Amino acid sequence: MIGAEAIVKCLLQEKTEVIFGYSGVAIDPFWNEMLKTDIKRVLIRTEQNAAHCASGYARISGKVGVCAVTSGPGATNLITGIATAYADSIPLVAITGQVNSDMIGSDVFQEADITGAVESFVKYSYLVRDVNDIPRIFKEAFYIANSGRRGPVLIDIPFDVQTAEFSGKFSYPETISMRSYKPTVKGNIVQIRKVIKEVEKAKKPIICVGGGVHLSGATSEIVKFAEHNNVPVVSTMMGIGVMPTEHPLYFGMVGNNGAPYANRAMNESDLLLMVGARVADRAVNRPDLITENKVMVHIDVDPAEIGKNVGPTIPLVGDIKHIFADFLEQDDHADDHDEWVSLLKKYKEDMHIDRKPAGEGFVDPEIFINKLSEEVSRDCVYVADVGQNQMWSCSYFKVREGRFLTSGGMGTMGYSIPAAMGAKLADSKKQVLAVIGDGAFQMSMMELATMRQYNIPVKIIVMKNGYLGMVREHQHFTYDDHYSMVELSGDPDLSLIAGAYGMKYVKVDGKSDIDANLKEFLKNDESGLMEVIVDPMALTR
Repeated sequence: MIGAEAIVKCLLQEKTEVIFGYSGVAIDPFWNEMLKTDIKRVLIRTEQNAAHCASGYARISGKVGVCAVTSGPGATNLITGIATAYADSIPLVAITGQVNSDMIGSDVFQEADITGAVESFVKYSYLVRDVNDIPRIFKEAFYIANSGRRGPVLIDIPFDVQTAEFSGKFSYPETISMRSYKPTVKGNIVQIRKVIKEVEKAKKPIICVGGGVHLSGATSEIVKFAEHNNVPVVSTMMGIGVMPTEHPLYFGMVGNNGAPYANRAMNESDLLLMVGARVADRAVNRPDLITENKVMVHIDVDPAEIGKNVGPTIPLVGDIKHIFADFLEQDDHADDHDEWVSLLKKYKEDMHIDRKPAGEGFVDPEIFINKLSEEVSRDCVYVADVGQNQMWSCSYFKVREGRFLTSGGMGTMGYSIPAAMGAKLADSKKQVLAVIGDGAFQMSMMELATMRQYNIPVKIIVMKNGYLGMVREHQHFTYDDHYSMVELSGDPDLSLIAGAYGMKYVKVDGKSDIDANLKEFLKNDESGLMEVIVDPMALTR
């Protein structure tokens, strides 16, 4: 057995079903051995998207996403995808080929110090020096990626290690014990009881949920706890979908681009349970203010996040699913917060912002996305890209039983199409949509070839306004309409793009029947490209 075969055996032991990547000489021994397995291999068209595909796969499957690329530019191209996964705590194992061990540090052809380059964006990285270490390293990598605060792990494997003979009999470790890495899972029972007492005392409690709830698989526990105690819930962008959008206890997304009534609810609460959220600047731009006149409980699996941006009254470290299961077990009576919930419902009615009507010939984003919500399947996966389309999606798409995915922490344009591809491969029965701006579309439209090659049916909706809309909006407010580097006057004809890749094409403008076009576009599970013409001067607020 050679090292490359040992790598494949490790992936089989981890029950890897699909791997996204790009070839190259330094990773060829691995790809050659992959021919002997039933693991699905997806050749993406640029390396960054291999990580985005693996991210979408991980978020829907609950498993570790896997990607593999070659050395040098292949590895460096992967960095943005790794950083995107790291910012949103998505479990990935990224495998990179490397030049021969004795050439490392010599600046030879396609050599890059990838372990050094990704140091800020991974939970851990390995440079494999001994072929016999491969089983241990892969066992550790998958464990680290998918435990504690989840995230990407990189394994860099020199060409000669992939081709070296494995000595002895291959044995994959059954258990893992790392002295320096022991994440906390169970919450401290004393702290848990303190939180329960605070919930009982509170008159205006609120729960703010983040992406950590999805990663923990704790959505049902959160909903049960909120319903049992009649506690309102708001979310960060990454926490959208923890509760159905139209649940009577859900009051929207907080933050700079969130709902005014959601921010007011959090500010006026006397008890704030921050659950699986980093208290980052987009969700809470003034962390000092949210702690005024209230008890703040911060619950997170990563102790480094607690107190990083704001000091909680009660810190609680552990896995959210376990902690809320303990809450439900310890909480032996229901609380009544009807008056508080009624007040928030009034805020929601009074503080609704009516958008200006769309200009003649253009589609109103609010109307379109509301109608889209009605037409898609209840359990669809909706992947929003970055920019104005993201803000409109967060505000107007109604999540029912499905998932809402986006790039939150890093805000990476071009994320939605490859992430949607990964999500579709994770669950082929679900309807999957990628909603994207025309700027971001041109960053990832090469993956239409991948969709075609592997028959990955994703519905792509391009909100086209001819600008990098979010930046143009910033320049509108900040620089008095002095626009620089935001006009996309060279946009391609999307009907021809769709035709080139054999995709159904639908165009919707201000004169179109949106309902009829959506029904036609969504009626089957084939890939499709819909172009939605939006006012170039449209704003998100």
